[in-house]
Amino acid sequence: MSEKEIEIKMADGMCDAVLCSQDAQKRPGVIHYPDIVGIRPSHRAMAKRLAEAGYTVLLVNPFYRTAKGVLFDFPPNFAGDPRTMKRFGELAGPLTPEAMESDAKSYANFLSAQSSASAAKVGAVGYCFTGQFALRTAAALPDRIGAIASFHGGGLWTDKPTSPHLVLSQIPKNGPRLYFGHAVNDNTMPQDAIDKLNAALKSWGGKYESEVYADALHGWTVSDSNAYTQPQAERAFGKLTALFVETLK
Repeated sequence: MSEKEIEIKMADGMCDAVLCSQDAQKRPGVIHYPDIVGIRPSHRAMAKRLAEAGYTVLLVNPFYRTAKGVLFDFPPNFAGDPRTMKRFGELAGPLTPEAMESDAKSYANFLSAQSSASAAKVGAVGYCFTGQFALRTAAALPDRIGAIASFHGGGLWTDKPTSPHLVLSQIPKNGPRLYFGHAVNDNTMPQDAIDKLNAALKSWGGKYESEVYADALHGWTVSDSNAYTQPQAERAFGKLTALFVETLK
């Protein structure tokens, strides 16, 4: 297993990233978007595990416009702590829908150019804040993306004109498969928003799955989260790998 620290030239600067691959054989590529806390041991382990399952995985820092490496120089507390929320705003602020889609194209182009990546369709997975990155990746590259997954994604449906769910109109019904794994009692994606997302998905008419993980709170898949729940995290990993086996061809 190879785990390389790299940089990717982007339209708006240089993005720090980690490329995880098995060098002996070309394998389908996957873009791994970490949550707002960025690249760190927990997400490195997740990306490496996915690579070991048979993929070339690009773990990116979506927040490269604001910071590289450690994104918080203090322990973040997302339960309304003003300092944490200020930093959240600084990191998320530059990430307009246009910036996310532009970045998705650059990540996919970089990944496809790697000697360890096959010509199969590319996958993408996002966590928490970056669940929408995965969805926007499918919209930006519907002919090149085989499937995307979002786990405990926040703000996937809002009443704003920039709501992520609105990009469904850019995704062909016979295009990428979409998967959404939601948390319970998630104030970033409450049940009402899940219901409205599900209605939008049904109206869209493509292939998708959207489900709530029982007893799993926001952040349940990430080992350094207070909400980490191993049985449901293992179930999520199983859903992810099954999705990619079926679609990244």
